[in-house]
Amino acid sequence: MATTAKPGARPRAHRRGDVSRRRLVAAAFLLPALVLLGALVVQPIGYSLYRSLFDRSGDAFVGAGNYRRILSDPVIRTALRNTAVWVVFAPAAATALGLVFAVLTERVRWGTAFKLLVFMPMAISMLAAGIIFRLVYDHDPQRGVANAVWVGVHDTFAESSAFPGARPGRDSPLEPAAGGALVTRGTVRAGEPVLLPLVGVAPEALPEGTREAGRAAVVPGKVTGTVWQDFTRGGGGRPNVVDPAESGLAGMRVEAVKDGRVVASATTGPDGTFTLPAAADRSRLRLPESNFRAAYAGVEWLGPVLVTPAVIGAYVWMWAGFAMVLIGAGLAAVPRELLEAARVDGAGEWQVFRRITVPLLAPVLVVVLVTLVINVMKVFDLVFVIAPGAVQDDANVLALQLYRTSFGTDADPGLGSAIAVLLLVLVVPVMLLNIRRMRKEASR
Repeated sequence: MATTAKPGARPRAHRRGDVSRRRLVAAAFLLPALVLLGALVVQPIGYSLYRSLFDRSGDAFVGAGNYRRILSDPVIRTALRNTAVWVVFAPAAATALGLVFAVLTERVRWGTAFKLLVFMPMAISMLAAGIIFRLVYDHDPQRGVANAVWVGVHDTFAESSAFPGARPGRDSPLEPAAGGALVTRGTVRAGEPVLLPLVGVAPEALPEGTREAGRAAVVPGKVTGTVWQDFTRGGGGRPNVVDPAESGLAGMRVEAVKDGRVVASATTGPDGTFTLPAAADRSRLRLPESNFRAAYAGVEWLGPVLVTPAVIGAYVWMWAGFAMVLIGAGLAAVPRELLEAARVDGAGEWQVFRRITVPLLAPVLVVVLVTLVINVMKVFDLVFVIAPGAVQDDANVLALQLYRTSFGTDADPGLGSAIAVLLLVLVVPVMLLNIRRMRKEASR
């Protein structure tokens, strides 16, 4: 029985021709992208894999030799360990901080301005951020903001001495004792003024309010004396004698010691003079080590121990804003009815945050976390700029080691290619996880 085509229907051959044309048009549009993908991604990956199997010159085939060197080289092992630290802590810290900022800025009237300030570091290049934090972490409190704050807090509770460089001069009646203190060579007598000269204190470092050294008065039954800077500007002074224009050392603690026990103590006045009670008679005077404690210089942020956490701090400063913006967008989509219902049922703010807000934001948090994990795998410029050359091995990461190995006068392209392949192998599982998550989201 013959079949009749429906009115207006096109023959099957024509439909197949339309499909073929559409495929050709799609292929024509995709071809430039595929060519670029092959030239910029596939070919470099293939060549890196091939080059990693050869030695430094590229002539001798070494197989897995370069990969064995990765595991045996202590510098590269440090880079591997630091990269693991980065992957574990940096994305988690940035995501957690972004979550806190996103939640809190919803509750303040100036939240938009705060978000702008937090996001602003994203507009700065990694190189510029590295230079900024190299100055922030400078060990000199006069230049480094971090140490200026740290020293200020420390000195609030434990003030440093004004005389860290003070020491006995030539033929001084003082001699060094255990722990950095100074003691008199012999015992002192009541009614006989004691002279305790010191040198080595810069005139500009003397405490504010310092006056010209005074001559201690004779007080019957008491021990008096003077602690002063035994130095006359321009010369002409006599050693171990209080000369005119020489400065007293104000605030110096003086202790009288008998049989290893402190029996009396006093603090020098603005002119360096002091008075001790009768108990100090026939004792030895001691200037304790607290008088000469060096000024607290702060924390060595860029030393071997703290350099990696310091650089991670700079990274979190830059990327917390990125996390905050993405999480804030997800937070705006959270149904407010659920939050209000939980509060009506008696849930506290912490319970609402932990049991409702965070679970509803889980997909967004995973996106942010995975993106940052991929990002920290290739972190290079922050470490290169912030870490000083002396501790760069301690702050080393795989991306930086890849650069150091592949370029320069002692370049080893074979080993550098092996490190590049290792980085790719470490990133691929995270990328597959991300693709799987996106497909799951699309299928809902």
